[in-house]
Amino acid sequence: MIQQFIDQAPIFFTLNNGLYWLRALMTTLSMALIGCIVGFIFGFVLVYFRTSSIPWLLPLRALLIAYVEIFRRIPFLVLTFLVLFASRGFGFQLSLFWVACVTIVLIATAYIAEIIRAGIEAVPINQWESADVMNFSRARTMMYVIVPQSWVFIIPPAFSYFVMFIKETSLTSQIGAMELMSAGKYFNSIGISPLMAYGTCLLLYFALSYPLTLLGRRIEVLLKNRFKGNMAALSASNQ
Repeated sequence: MIQQFIDQAPIFFTLNNGLYWLRALMTTLSMALIGCIVGFIFGFVLVYFRTSSIPWLLPLRALLIAYVEIFRRIPFLVLTFLVLFASRGFGFQLSLFWVACVTIVLIATAYIAEIIRAGIEAVPINQWESADVMNFSRARTMMYVIVPQSWVFIIPPAFSYFVMFIKETSLTSQIGAMELMSAGKYFNSIGISPLMAYGTCLLLYFALSYPLTLLGRRIEVLLKNRFKGNMAALSASNQ
């Protein structure tokens, strides 16, 4: 095995192969980034309507709750194939990249909506009451009072979820999407040692995920310190 690695190293470690891996890495990051950002936006919209107490929105609330419960329990790979064949069946010739992005959006919206809902519910109830006393509308209360205070509860788990989905994109290789796992399969298929091909894949996933994990921890610490400072200032003003 060691001799095979030595023999194949000059063939494997070339500029063209490096660029191929770089494109695969950027595709993996783009899938996760696009899917999770759009899912984050949709998640906020979903939570806003789901938590509304307006009676005529009750059917919509039930539909949104059903969406969250269903899509949090569908395996990513199964949904990927469903999106692929459904898009073809309805005449949409989406590229495999966009099939993967749509799949991530569908699942990310459901998961992130729960994270956002939990974060909003973690804000003390007196903040809602104070905004109500000031005659804030529900939209203004959410935008200017509740959401700014909920970031400390939303960002850390959402960031962890984003890092997790970077790894989940490896499943899109099953439909032929060109990302890191597909690159590993490609090099293995042309005779490169599995240890070298998939080992490189492993190292690149780690190189992509670990710095983002450290960034997420740093953001969490900053948000917690800011939250503690705001709570201390609020407590001092009430004395």
